[in-house]
Amino acid sequence: MKPRLKNGTVYIAMPAIAIAIFASAIAMSRNVRASPTPAGDARSVYNGKCASCHGRDGRARSFHAKHEHARDLTTAEWQDSVSDERIYNSISNGKGKMPGFKKKLSDAQIDELVSYVRRLRR
Repeated sequence: MKPRLKNGTVYIAMPAIAIAIFASAIAMSRNVRASPTPAGDARSVYNGKCASCHGRDGRARSFHAKHEHARDLTTAEWQDSVSDERIYNSISNGKGKMPGFKKKLSDAQIDELVSYVRRLRR
C-alpha cells in the first residue's frame, strides 16, 4: 500500500524542487563566468579584442594596424623595455588610440593577456 500525502503536498513540492535546481544551475553558471580565464582562453580573448589592430601574430602588419600606429608586440626591444605592470595598465586604461578594456575584461583576463603578449616575443 502506497503512503498518501494530504492536500497534494507532492504536487507542490515537485515544482519547488525544480525551481531550486534551476536557480542553483544559474548561480553555478555565474560563478563559472566570474572565475579566472583559463590559460588557453587568453588567445581567444586576444583574437577578439586585440588582433584587429595588433594582428593575430602580434606584429601589427596590416593596413589597419599601420593606419592606427598599432604597436608590434613581438619585438625584443619593446618586450625588454616594458614591464608587465605597464602592459597591464595599457590594456586596462588604454594608451593613445588604443581603448581601455577594464570595463570589458576582468582583472584575471587582463593578467592572462599580459602573459599572452609576453609569449608573442620573437
